[in-house]
Order: sequence, then structure tokens, then C-alpha cells
Amino acid sequence: MFTSPTRFLSLAAMVVAFAGVGGYALADTPSPAGPVLTPETKWQAQHPRRTQVNSRLNNQSKRIHAEVKDGQINKKQAAALHTEDHQIRTEERDMASQNNTHITTQEQKTLNQQENAVSGQIGK
Repeated sequence: MFTSPTRFLSLAAMVVAFAGVGGYALADTPSPAGPVLTPETKWQAQHPRRTQVNSRLNNQSKRIHAEVKDGQINKKQAAALHTEDHQIRTEERDMASQNNTHITTQEQKTLNQQENAVSGQIGK
């Protein structure tokens, strides 16, 4: 049936490829334990609480840049504020990675309090 090793390997590669496609289709079907996370849904960066926190961080970054441009703060002060924002963003990502890509309402509250402290330093 197989006249050469190349034909055998080609057929084997096709079987493996089709098995992989079928495996993803089966992974998308719901199970009694709940939905199965596929590569497309594994990381939900757009969860509403995460979106709110990250939108605030982006807005604060724009405010910092505007203050530097207007001469209200110097670059050293801006760098310190950006460092604090970066630490908050890193903490948000760490929290999300520990809770199935979401942050809890308490974690959101904590992050917002930290952002409030940084926001108060902008525009003094």
C-alpha cells in the first residue's frame, strides 16, 4: 500500500493534523464542569472591571503627559508618577492571573484607591 516512506509520513502527518482540528472542536463543547477554556478565550483582558482599572491608568498617563507639556511638572516628577502607575498595572495583571483572568470587586476597589493616591499627586 505504501510504496515509499515519504508517502507513509505524509499520510501520518495528515492524520495528526485532522486529529488536532477535531480536538479543538470538541474542546469548545460545554462540559458538566463548565465551559472549557480554548486558546481564544484563555486570557480575557477586556473584562469590565479590568477595563475600568486600565482605562483609569491610561487616562492618568495622558494627564501626566499633559502636565509635563504644560510645564506644571518636570520630567523627574513625571517619571515617578509613571513608575507608580506601572506598579499598579503590574499588580492588576498579577491579580488577574490568580483569578481566572478576572479581578474581584475588592481587588478593583483596592486598585482604584491606589490610583486615587496617584491621581491626587497629578496637578498639584
